[in-house]
Amino acid sequence: MKIYITRQIPDVGIKMLTDKGFEVDINSEDRPLTKEELIEALRKKPYDGVLTLLTDQIDGEVMDACPTAKIFANYAIGFNNFNTEDAKKRNVMLTNTHGGGADRVAEHTWGLILALTCRIVEGDKYMRNGEYQGWDPMLLHGTKLAGKTLGIIGTGRIGADVAHRAKNGFMMNVIYYDIVRNEKIEKDLPAQAGFGATFYSTVEEVLKIADVVSIHVPLTEDTHHLMNETRFNLMKKTAYLVNTSRGPVLDENALVSALQNKIIAGAGLDVYEFEPTLAKGLAELPNVVLTPHIASATDEARLDMARLSAQNIIDVLEGKPAVNSVI
Repeated sequence: MKIYITRQIPDVGIKMLTDKGFEVDINSEDRPLTKEELIEALRKKPYDGVLTLLTDQIDGEVMDACPTAKIFANYAIGFNNFNTEDAKKRNVMLTNTHGGGADRVAEHTWGLILALTCRIVEGDKYMRNGEYQGWDPMLLHGTKLAGKTLGIIGTGRIGADVAHRAKNGFMMNVIYYDIVRNEKIEKDLPAQAGFGATFYSTVEEVLKIADVVSIHVPLTEDTHHLMNETRFNLMKKTAYLVNTSRGPVLDENALVSALQNKIIAGAGLDVYEFEPTLAKGLAELPNVVLTPHIASATDEARLDMARLSAQNIIDVLEGKPAVNSVI
């Protein structure tokens, strides 16, 4: 069996494949391959499986460059880089690493929330610029979280984890929207004494009430620009928005306008609509915390993702069900 890996991943995943006797080739460039370069690489050998990254756009043209490949396994929680319809037509298995690093993404989400509401980045810059002249009772007032309402859009594993931490860690009320009502999260977080998880049937209802809004949805045709000018205008002027899901879920230019015009209080982003480019004006805003797509970036999470992506390939090539099948 021959496997192609589109960029270096932690050795544990590569070793799992070689221990099975698979022949493994890895892109030697420390960068994403262009579509043309990937097609050229896949044409060199009759690969049985391809381990991809979220930066690889996998469509029918790429699949046809390697018709022997039975599986394209994403080293990523997401899978919006896959053309699932093209894969179905070719009977190609697609997998992701759902679950790998999910708890870390929830932690990073809270890091962004706290950085915003405690004004940590602004305070750090203030200190480094030598502006601190001593304690000031009016300096950099933040926002208390206890007793406030967290609105979650999407209560999969990550969204549910963020909700648990909101109630149990910060004594926040939780409201949420999802395309399917999440009865488990409501059971786990019963609404008692004003705290718990309460379902709302529209995104709009959540946005009107929440003090902090956290986005946890996959990128699909339906969620593209889920947050747009109209919906930003529904939020409280004192509300914060956090996105650790996928960049194009937000209309980034509309977000910049909402922040500049104080439609909302601030935003924390780990993903961007035009990665690696930022929308014009975003980086200059003081009420934004920006991180470079690192929400799942821990040794533990990256190792888990390497194991899961390798195991998906092994299972499919051995005729077993994949651990994390997308289709």
